[in-house]
Amino acid sequence: MTKEEIKQLQDENAFLKGEVERLKDELVRMVSRNLDLSERLEYDVELRRRTEVAREIMEGNIERQRNADLRDDGQLMALIEMRVEKDRLHLKPDFDSAALAELLGVSQTRLAQLFRHQTIHRTPDAYIDNLRTLAALRLLREQPNYTIAVVAEEAGFSNVRTLQRRIQEAIGMSPIDYRLMLTQDM
Repeated sequence: MTKEEIKQLQDENAFLKGEVERLKDELVRMVSRNLDLSERLEYDVELRRRTEVAREIMEGNIERQRNADLRDDGQLMALIEMRVEKDRLHLKPDFDSAALAELLGVSQTRLAQLFRHQTIHRTPDAYIDNLRTLAALRLLREQPNYTIAVVAEEAGFSNVRTLQRRIQEAIGMSPIDYRLMLTQDM
């Protein structure tokens, strides 16, 4: 190899070292930029999530306010029936009169007055129990393979004993006797 070729290789080597350093600097700059963009994206996603939650809360509060403004008992009862029965809220064991009042955005006192004046159910809890009892009777009819415990759970009762008591009060017989009566008629 000649001196000229060695000099040319050294120059190329120096140039390549310079390029490597430039590319390293560029890589560091790009990684830094990507981290910054990633942080901004995470912030934007979090901001959008918070905005969506705030919007849902506001819409819920607006609906509750509208419901609270309903002075007509008939309208409020229709709203109760639509929300509770359509969304099948009574099938949740923890759904009670307090949860119903919260859902509607009215006080429990207002809810109790409404039920006293508008329904044959003396209380909101009696209304919810009635819906649960009807659901249990339907399940006993339509699901003969369900155990009484499963029927109680599916109908929203907190325990089997409450189911048994409600069925006894409603039709004068136990759930097992009711189911036996249904199978004898077939």
